[in-house]
Amino acid sequence: MTKPKVFFSKDLSSEGLIKIYKALNPTLAAPVAVKLHSGEEGNQNYLQPEFWKDLIYLIEQEYKDYKVVECNTAYDGMRDTTEKHLKLIDKHGWSKYFNFDLMDATGLDDVLMIENGKRIHKNYVGKNLKNYNSMIVLSHFKGHPMGGFGGAIKQLSIGVASSHGKAYIHGAGDVTKIWTQEHDWFLESMADAAGSIVKKFEGKIAFINVMKNMSVDCDCCSVAEDPCMQDIGILASLDPVAIDKACIDLVYSSNDPGKNRLIERIETRNGIHTIYEAYECGYGNIEYELEEIK
Repeated sequence: MTKPKVFFSKDLSSEGLIKIYKALNPTLAAPVAVKLHSGEEGNQNYLQPEFWKDLIYLIEQEYKDYKVVECNTAYDGMRDTTEKHLKLIDKHGWSKYFNFDLMDATGLDDVLMIENGKRIHKNYVGKNLKNYNSMIVLSHFKGHPMGGFGGAIKQLSIGVASSHGKAYIHGAGDVTKIWTQEHDWFLESMADAAGSIVKKFEGKIAFINVMKNMSVDCDCCSVAEDPCMQDIGILASLDPVAIDKACIDLVYSSNDPGKNRLIERIETRNGIHTIYEAYECGYGNIEYELEEIK
């Protein structure tokens, strides 16, 4: 089997983003869903609109019909209801720059079936997902309080799931156990759910992970630790498993002593398990070819 290519750049600028996107040269189709994390109220580490702006404007030029997409959360905060979330989206500047779609703002969820899912067999997603023919997943790689780390697989699963869908994944199919379910079952459910999004877009999906502002905490945390290690760079791939594995490998191989804090978070939450479960699901590879873009 040919190893998937993962492009890497140390240039953490708008120019670097555009250069690595062009190197990847993904095959997308309008309308394009641009998935990213809008950032919880009070979080200081999320990647703000100005960072993504030039890349998203390039996507708009190429495909004309696009929207930046998000979904409501399943936990208390400023993004757990449509009214609050839309206000925060405005406050954070997303709607100022981009066409924005809160996919589960109204109406019933769409349901994607998961064939051969290990833990779950349905994925409840924002109903507006059906309006798109392709997706580019823009992920901020960092730690996560429950998942150990957040990257492409988390964006595909928890990120695209509706508010109800997030609880369903966390509870491995039992929303009453959103915070109490067997931990590895939650990780395996994320892997199951992510696969249903990859399958939906049938090759018209691409991934960019940005290793910047790497805290042990997620952008969903209103009170988050400051970054614990130095920025590393930007990665791009057509394979969500390979890109997340490459990010993990770059953390471990870093000379920055601050990596130990992030590695502790990843290992105490068994975060690598999600990557291997996704690999077992068959929609990505843990082996890859890293190509640096200069």
